[in-house]
Amino acid sequence: MTELFFILVVGGLMLIGAEIFIPGGILGVIGGLALFASSIVAFKIFSEAVAIYISIGIIIMIGVVIALWIKFFPKTWVGKQMMIASDLHRAKGTEDGLKALLGTEGITTSSLHPGGFAEINGHRYDVITQGEMIDVGSPIRVIEIEGNRIVVEQSNKQSNIKQQ
Repeated sequence: MTELFFILVVGGLMLIGAEIFIPGGILGVIGGLALFASSIVAFKIFSEAVAIYISIGIIIMIGVVIALWIKFFPKTWVGKQMMIASDLHRAKGTEDGLKALLGTEGITTSSLHPGGFAEINGHRYDVITQGEMIDVGSPIRVIEIEGNRIVVEQSNKQSNIKQQ
């Protein structure tokens, strides 16, 4: 019975730790249930006073393990692979200068079904149509800018922009 107690404690802590790698809550819940079961087993094999101390110790151990995990896991190789490496304080939600593209013309560098790529003013952009399909090498005109979304339509004029 003592072996069962130790298996439940160690297994429960390992399952809670595995929750970091396999998120979803299932392993954490099973680990929590294993630790709860270990407290029940402690009341069966130890005296009531000892079992209460063991249960309190398990609760403290969970807190310590979580605190150590939060402190040291991000510094490990696996933790670094899971974290964002760059500081995002200068990140922008939209690209600067896209509003200046409104009304300009370009040429598709891929088929637009309805999204694809186009070259406008010598730069490659991810563009979208309003639902129509446009073949590669077709002249297009920017009709709407919404954030980073560039909406184009096929231009009726023959464009003198060459595809690169």
